[in-house]
Amino acid sequence: MKHVVLLGDSIFDNASYVPGQPDVIRQTRTMLPADWKATLCAVDGAVTRGVSSQLKRIPPDASHLVISVGGNDALHASRILHDSVRLVSEALLKLSDIREAFETDYRAMLDAVMALNLPTTLCTIYEGYALSDLQQRIQATGLTVFNDVILREAFFRRLSVIDLRFICNDPDDYANPIEPSAKGGEKIAAVIAGAVAGPPDPSTPQVHVR
Repeated sequence: MKHVVLLGDSIFDNASYVPGQPDVIRQTRTMLPADWKATLCAVDGAVTRGVSSQLKRIPPDASHLVISVGGNDALHASRILHDSVRLVSEALLKLSDIREAFETDYRAMLDAVMALNLPTTLCTIYEGYALSDLQQRIQATGLTVFNDVILREAFFRRLSVIDLRFICNDPDDYANPIEPSAKGGEKIAAVIAGAVAGPPDPSTPQVHVR
Protein backbone atom coordinates (compact mmCIF):
# COMPACT_ATOMS: atom_id res chain seq x y z
CA MET A 1 0.00 0.00 0.00
CA LYS A 2 1.25 3.50 -0.89
CA HIS A 3 1.05 6.27 1.70
CA VAL A 4 1.24 10.02 0.97
CA VAL A 5 1.97 12.48 3.78
CA LEU A 6 1.03 16.16 3.61
CA LEU A 7 3.47 18.58 5.28
CA GLY A 8 3.39 22.34 5.71
CA ASP A 9 0.73 24.80 6.81
CA SER A 10 -2.99 25.59 6.57
CA ILE A 11 -3.10 25.06 2.83
CA PHE A 12 -3.38 21.41 3.86
CA ASP A 13 -4.47 21.80 7.49
CA ASN A 14 -7.61 23.82 6.67
CA ALA A 15 -10.28 22.02 8.71
CA SER A 16 -10.96 25.00 10.99
CA TYR A 17 -11.75 27.19 7.96
CA VAL A 18 -14.33 24.85 6.43
CA PRO A 19 -16.58 23.84 9.35
CA GLY A 20 -19.08 21.19 8.35
CA GLN A 21 -17.32 20.62 5.04
CA PRO A 22 -14.52 18.26 4.01
CA ASP A 23 -10.97 19.50 4.50
CA VAL A 24 -8.02 18.87 2.21
CA ILE A 25 -6.87 15.62 3.82
CA ARG A 26 -10.34 14.08 3.69
CA GLN A 27 -10.73 15.14 0.08
CA THR A 28 -7.31 13.76 -0.79
CA ARG A 29 -8.24 10.38 0.63
CA THR A 30 -11.33 10.23 -1.58
CA MET A 31 -9.29 11.17 -4.67
CA LEU A 32 -6.58 8.54 -4.21
CA PRO A 33 -6.83 4.96 -5.49
CA ALA A 34 -8.28 2.45 -3.04
CA ASP A 35 -4.87 1.00 -2.18
CA TRP A 36 -3.47 4.37 -1.02
CA LYS A 37 -3.45 6.06 2.39
CA ALA A 38 -3.01 9.75 3.26
CA THR A 39 -1.82 11.33 6.51
CA LEU A 40 -1.86 14.97 7.56
CA CYS A 41 1.26 16.23 9.34
CA ALA A 42 0.87 19.85 8.21
CA VAL A 43 0.00 22.36 10.95
CA ASP A 44 -2.00 25.55 10.57
CA GLY A 45 0.28 28.54 11.10
CA ALA A 46 3.54 26.68 10.46
CA VAL A 47 6.49 28.45 8.88
CA THR A 48 9.23 26.75 6.89
CA ARG A 49 11.39 26.10 9.94
CA GLY A 50 8.45 24.34 11.58
CA VAL A 51 8.45 21.51 9.05
CA SER A 52 11.38 19.89 10.89
CA SER A 53 9.10 18.99 13.80
CA GLN A 54 6.52 17.60 11.37
CA LEU A 55 9.11 15.25 9.89
CA LYS A 56 9.31 13.48 13.25
CA ARG A 57 5.64 12.50 12.92
CA ILE A 58 5.85 10.96 9.45
CA PRO A 59 4.54 7.37 9.60
CA PRO A 60 7.18 4.70 8.99
CA ASP A 61 5.30 3.36 5.96
CA ALA A 62 5.20 6.74 4.18
CA SER A 63 5.96 6.42 0.46
CA HIS A 64 5.40 9.97 -0.83
CA LEU A 65 5.64 13.50 0.60
CA VAL A 66 3.87 16.67 -0.52
CA ILE A 67 4.95 19.99 1.00
CA SER A 68 3.14 23.31 0.94
CA VAL A 69 4.88 25.89 3.11
CA GLY A 70 6.12 29.46 2.87
CA GLY A 71 2.88 31.42 2.98
CA ASN A 72 3.29 32.25 6.65
CA ASP A 73 6.92 33.25 6.07
CA ALA A 74 5.62 35.67 3.46
CA LEU A 75 2.89 36.89 5.79
CA HIS A 76 5.40 37.63 8.54
CA ALA A 77 7.63 39.48 6.08
CA SER A 78 4.76 41.58 4.73
CA ARG A 79 5.42 44.25 7.37
CA ILE A 80 7.97 45.79 5.01
CA LEU A 81 5.09 46.86 2.79
CA HIS A 82 4.54 49.69 5.26
CA ASP A 83 8.18 50.81 5.31
CA SER A 84 9.14 54.11 3.73
CA VAL A 85 12.00 54.21 1.21
CA ARG A 86 13.53 56.99 -0.83
CA LEU A 87 14.51 54.90 -3.83
CA VAL A 88 13.12 51.83 -5.54
CA SER A 89 16.56 50.25 -5.14
CA GLU A 90 16.16 50.43 -1.35
CA ALA A 91 12.90 48.51 -1.60
CA LEU A 92 14.55 45.90 -3.81
CA LEU A 93 17.37 45.45 -1.31
CA LYS A 94 14.83 44.87 1.46
CA LEU A 95 13.16 42.23 -0.69
CA SER A 96 16.55 40.68 -1.40
CA ASP A 97 17.23 40.33 2.32
CA ILE A 98 13.87 38.61 2.77
CA ARG A 99 14.52 36.30 -0.18
CA GLU A 100 17.92 35.27 1.18
CA ALA A 101 16.52 34.52 4.63
CA PHE A 102 13.70 32.44 3.17
CA GLU A 103 16.11 30.66 0.85
CA THR A 104 18.27 29.66 3.81
CA ASP A 105 15.28 28.27 5.72
CA TYR A 106 13.76 26.53 2.70
CA ARG A 107 17.04 24.88 1.72
CA ALA A 108 17.59 23.64 5.27
CA MET A 109 14.06 22.25 5.33
CA LEU A 110 14.59 20.44 2.03
CA ASP A 111 17.94 19.05 3.14
CA ALA A 112 16.15 17.36 6.04
CA VAL A 113 13.34 16.15 3.79
CA MET A 114 15.68 14.76 1.15
CA ALA A 115 17.52 12.77 3.81
CA LEU A 116 14.36 10.64 4.09
CA ASN A 117 14.86 9.53 0.47
CA LEU A 118 11.15 9.62 -0.39
CA PRO A 119 9.54 10.95 -3.60
CA THR A 120 8.71 14.57 -2.78
CA THR A 121 6.44 17.12 -4.42
CA LEU A 122 6.63 20.83 -3.60
CA CYS A 123 3.87 23.43 -3.86
CA THR A 124 4.24 27.09 -4.72
CA ILE A 125 2.41 29.72 -2.68
CA TYR A 126 -0.88 30.78 -4.20
CA GLU A 127 -1.78 34.47 -4.41
CA GLY A 128 -4.90 34.40 -2.26
CA TYR A 129 -7.97 36.53 -2.81
CA ALA A 130 -7.45 40.12 -1.68
CA LEU A 131 -10.28 42.52 -0.95
CA SER A 132 -9.07 45.00 -3.56
CA ASP A 133 -7.37 44.87 -6.95
CA LEU A 134 -4.52 46.98 -5.60
CA GLN A 135 -3.85 44.58 -2.73
CA GLN A 136 -4.09 41.64 -5.10
CA ARG A 137 -1.40 43.14 -7.31
CA ILE A 138 0.83 43.79 -4.31
CA GLN A 139 0.40 40.23 -3.03
CA ALA A 140 1.06 38.63 -6.40
CA THR A 141 4.21 40.68 -6.93
CA GLY A 142 5.57 40.16 -3.42
CA LEU A 143 5.03 36.40 -3.53
CA THR A 144 7.20 36.04 -6.63
CA VAL A 145 10.18 36.51 -4.30
CA PHE A 146 9.19 33.39 -2.34
CA ASN A 147 7.96 31.35 -5.28
CA ASP A 148 11.21 31.93 -7.12
CA VAL A 149 13.05 30.27 -4.25
CA ILE A 150 10.65 27.29 -4.25
CA LEU A 151 10.88 26.79 -8.01
CA ARG A 152 14.66 27.14 -8.10
CA GLU A 153 15.08 24.57 -5.35
CA ALA A 154 12.63 22.21 -7.04
CA PHE A 155 14.45 22.42 -10.35
CA PHE A 156 17.87 22.10 -8.75
CA ARG A 157 16.83 19.01 -6.79
CA ARG A 158 14.68 17.62 -9.63
CA LEU A 159 11.52 17.57 -7.57
CA SER A 160 7.96 17.71 -8.85
CA VAL A 161 6.06 20.96 -8.38
CA ILE A 162 2.38 21.81 -8.03
CA ASP A 163 1.90 25.47 -8.88
CA LEU A 164 -1.04 26.42 -6.68
CA ARG A 165 -1.31 29.79 -8.43
CA PHE A 166 -2.91 27.98 -11.34
CA ILE A 167 -5.08 25.74 -9.16
CA CYS A 168 -6.72 28.18 -6.73
CA ASN A 169 -7.56 30.87 -9.27
CA ASP A 170 -11.16 31.70 -8.41
CA PRO A 171 -12.64 33.67 -5.47
CA ASP A 172 -14.72 30.64 -4.49
CA ASP A 173 -11.50 28.70 -3.92
CA TYR A 174 -10.95 30.70 -0.72
CA ALA A 175 -12.72 30.55 2.65
CA ASN A 176 -11.11 33.90 3.49
CA PRO A 177 -8.42 35.95 1.72
CA ILE A 178 -5.67 33.39 2.42
CA GLU A 179 -7.19 30.01 3.32
CA PRO A 180 -8.60 27.38 0.93
CA SER A 181 -12.33 26.74 0.92
CA ALA A 182 -13.86 23.30 0.46
CA LYS A 183 -13.98 23.99 -3.27
CA GLY A 184 -10.36 25.10 -3.36
CA GLY A 185 -9.40 22.15 -1.19
CA GLU A 186 -11.07 19.77 -3.60
CA LYS A 187 -8.99 21.18 -6.45
CA ILE A 188 -5.82 20.91 -4.38
CA ALA A 189 -6.65 17.33 -3.40
CA ALA A 190 -7.24 16.33 -7.02
CA VAL A 191 -3.85 17.70 -8.05
CA ILE A 192 -2.10 15.97 -5.14
CA ALA A 193 -3.68 12.65 -6.07
CA GLY A 194 -2.67 13.09 -9.69
CA ALA A 195 0.87 14.07 -8.76
CA VAL A 196 1.57 11.08 -6.54
CA ALA A 197 -0.67 8.34 -7.92
CA GLY A 198 -0.77 9.21 -11.60
CA PRO A 199 -3.58 10.40 -13.88
CA PRO A 200 -7.02 10.08 -12.32
CA ASP A 201 -9.78 7.91 -13.66
CA PRO A 202 -11.42 9.55 -16.72
CA SER A 203 -14.69 9.78 -14.81
CA THR A 204 -13.07 12.00 -12.15
CA PRO A 205 -13.52 15.79 -12.66
CA GLN A 206 -10.35 17.37 -13.98
CA VAL A 207 -8.53 20.52 -12.84
CA HIS A 208 -6.15 22.73 -14.78
CA VAL A 209 -2.50 22.08 -13.92
CA ARG A 210 0.70 23.60 -15.23
